[in-house]
Amino acid sequence: MERLLLLMTTNTYRASAFIEAAQRLGVPVVVGSDREQILSAANPGGHLTLNFLAPEQASGAIVAFAKQYPIQAVVSADDDGAILAAMAAAALGLRHNPVDAVTAARDKHRMRAVLAAAVLPSPHSTLVSIDEDPEEAARRVSFPCVVKPLFLSASRGVIRADDPAQFVAAFQRVVAILRRPEVAVQGGALAQQILVETFIPGIEVAVEGLLSEGKLKVLALFDKPDPLEGPFFEETIYVTPSRHPAPVQQSVVACTAEAVNALGLRHGPVHAELRVNDQGPWILEMAPRSIGGLCSRTLRFGAGISLEEMILRDAMGLEVASLEREGRAAGVMMIPIPQAGTLREVRGQDEARRVPGIEEIRITIPVGHEVVPLPEGTRYLGFIFARDDTPDRVEAALREAHRRLTFIISPPCEIPGDR
Repeated sequence: MERLLLLMTTNTYRASAFIEAAQRLGVPVVVGSDREQILSAANPGGHLTLNFLAPEQASGAIVAFAKQYPIQAVVSADDDGAILAAMAAAALGLRHNPVDAVTAARDKHRMRAVLAAAVLPSPHSTLVSIDEDPEEAARRVSFPCVVKPLFLSASRGVIRADDPAQFVAAFQRVVAILRRPEVAVQGGALAQQILVETFIPGIEVAVEGLLSEGKLKVLALFDKPDPLEGPFFEETIYVTPSRHPAPVQQSVVACTAEAVNALGLRHGPVHAELRVNDQGPWILEMAPRSIGGLCSRTLRFGAGISLEEMILRDAMGLEVASLEREGRAAGVMMIPIPQAGTLREVRGQDEARRVPGIEEIRITIPVGHEVVPLPEGTRYLGFIFARDDTPDRVEAALREAHRRLTFIISPPCEIPGDR
């Protein structure tokens, strides 16, 4: 029986959603993870331990595995496995994205170069070595600018600078992130450079799509109603359907499709982030994977099909009855971390759940654990989900639910029991 190979690292939010989707479809799953699973010996055809940082080697291991346990499709739950998924699917003769296209999408500077060559609106960018004197580098850039790593996601390490002094401070913070051992190993050569981009003003939106032979089907267009002006770019609220005028939405979709074609992406999910101003839409990010975190829970299709099930159906060549999103508006708030320290208590959850339109509140960092805000942090406190008749009511519900929550965080230097 042919299987689905699902690639996921141990730090993904998406494991349960994809596994549940596969179970609904009755599809046998092989979990390809970066750590050996406890029960792997009892089910050798269901688990595969892989080195995501050595995709050529890992792809060879997948091909060897598939000789005994045939694989029909390879899907990556997150960015971390995107290149490996393309390599393995190509080696197995399965439908896949070109490896070069995925690699370009994962390297922000290469993506900028590809988009510039295609004359698509994208911020001008330049590379700076992490070993360079930031004061010297500041003389070569124009302001305002955005300093960011080449490969990290979820706005980690992304900082706006409006003058040389801010640039030096931002540069030093990003270098400190890139020199963390786990980040340096993850990024390899990409961790040795920093990308400096021109800051693009405007409203921000996100496109969730599915590709087939390079053709883009838009599954959802999200508004991001909170201004993302910096100095950090912590995303909070996503709401769909978009409330922007039809011509704006059409221009966003057209720009996304052109960027997909320029990069050469062909199959599977795609998530794009754009800014829109008087000059039209600008591509900020393009990723060959679905929306991150638990945000996919906002999306339902046809008769209640999840985004993960939609992705797996497409990958396995199964029939998709409808790609149309449900009629009601939906949204999510990624709960920001207000300060660094240790999470001691979360108050007001019952009151927040009573807000009309709120479907679920999920706190994803356990009490007693460290919390680190952006730009150094990698996680949100949790997620608030809402569904209602209009996007305005969804946004209002998310804001009111968040207002009713109180997070008690002790500073890093505080001794528990002293507060």
